[in-house]
Amino acid sequence: MGKITGFMEIERLEEGYEPVSARVKNYKEFVIGLSADQAKLQSARCMDCGTPFCNSGCPVNNIIPDFNDLVYQGDWANAITVLHSTNNFPEFTGRICPAPCEAACTLNVNDDAVGIKSIEHAIIDRAWSEGWVKPVLPKVKTGKTVAIVGSGPAGMAAAQQLARAGHSVTLFEKNDRVGGLLRYGIPDFKMEKSHIDRRVAQMEAEGVVFRTGVLVGTLPADSKVTNWAKESISPDELKAQFDAVLLTGGAENSRDLPMPGRELSGIHFAMEFLPQQNKVNAGDKLKGQLRADGKHVVVIGGGDTGSDCVGTSNRHGAKSVTQFEVMPQPPAEEDRSMTWPYWPLKLRTSSSHEEGCEREFAISTKEFLGEKGKLTGVKTVRVEWQGGKMVEVAGSEQVIKADLVFLAMGFVSPVATVLDAFGVNKDARGNAKATTDFTGGYKTNVDKVFAAGDMRRGQSLVVWAIREGRQAARAVDEFLMGGSDLPR
Repeated sequence: MGKITGFMEIERLEEGYEPVSARVKNYKEFVIGLSADQAKLQSARCMDCGTPFCNSGCPVNNIIPDFNDLVYQGDWANAITVLHSTNNFPEFTGRICPAPCEAACTLNVNDDAVGIKSIEHAIIDRAWSEGWVKPVLPKVKTGKTVAIVGSGPAGMAAAQQLARAGHSVTLFEKNDRVGGLLRYGIPDFKMEKSHIDRRVAQMEAEGVVFRTGVLVGTLPADSKVTNWAKESISPDELKAQFDAVLLTGGAENSRDLPMPGRELSGIHFAMEFLPQQNKVNAGDKLKGQLRADGKHVVVIGGGDTGSDCVGTSNRHGAKSVTQFEVMPQPPAEEDRSMTWPYWPLKLRTSSSHEEGCEREFAISTKEFLGEKGKLTGVKTVRVEWQGGKMVEVAGSEQVIKADLVFLAMGFVSPVATVLDAFGVNKDARGNAKATTDFTGGYKTNVDKVFAAGDMRRGQSLVVWAIREGRQAARAVDEFLMGGSDLPR
């Protein structure tokens, strides 16, 4: 514990933001991280409580009190060692994780939680600037080969762990760049893609081979899934060429809204919109890019993906942006006595909302309206929840002007054709069926084929993907070697 009375003397300090007027003019990150002195003060608030609920609240089980204390002591080099022991990519989570660890912080029972995420952000950024993040080479090569399908955070974490265990790892990605939904689902203003590129360079030095633009199996002709593949390889070829195969693709099938007028021009999935802007930011030339300039935009779905559409539309120069959420507006503050240490339901206002957005709660879409095949508006109705059922409020119908609608209601499952091509059994939600048991964990019904991340658990957080990638790597290592020294 850095300072015994720190939590009583020091208030929580939030990271800063650049002004809205400046940040909406570009796609660069705008969060102003903590200075070394600010991070030291924030880490001093850690109580080093007897049972650190933050550890269990964090999906990768970061050893949070330890790195807090090291930051307070000024030992940043050991702080990143502790952080890396549980998390391969803290620069990802330090930027885009919603921080369930902070919800579980003991101080959060009746005060403001320790700013754990901001401290993590400060540690990894300091580590990169000081040159402490270096390739970790295996002491011995095993001669075993592993194919990983999908280069999102689960695939990247698994690849790094397996390479460090001495295996020869090849990571296949159907898109033209590494990163999966980190690359093409997260806007650059939330996480610039140079952070992925630095890790790719590190992993290449560790022996990981990246093969982009390679589609494993086939996608249906009408698929809305982003795909810039230039070649394909069959599951049988992978199984013949490698000793183990790990499937770590994302949950890319977006939830649709089959309402009257759905066929109108101007209605798109969020994942048709967001990847295009990221490609343009990377310097690519796109024909017919979806743009919100001067348009009335409606975003259907109140989660993070919807918020990302809001922020991107604002940067395009949309005339108006309205976001729909079918659930009622949550309370501004949670009842901590009922929810702690679990993730609470409360109103969350993102930086994109602050940039300009009308938020509508307890509202349902009834019909898309248009003229000459083009979208002109959305007919809506207010709803109430009675006895667990959604009931329309009589006389509450209205029409909201819309030139562009983005469907951001979540993702229902991974691309079924990949799992079908491998012959992998699926659960009731269409995800790969594989348990997380310590014995045989993450293994599917197909010999030497494993599954992890969103492909196994469904749509989830980046931090959960990293956890599953790390655990699946241990399971694959045990399968290949009969045992493993990799962490669970």
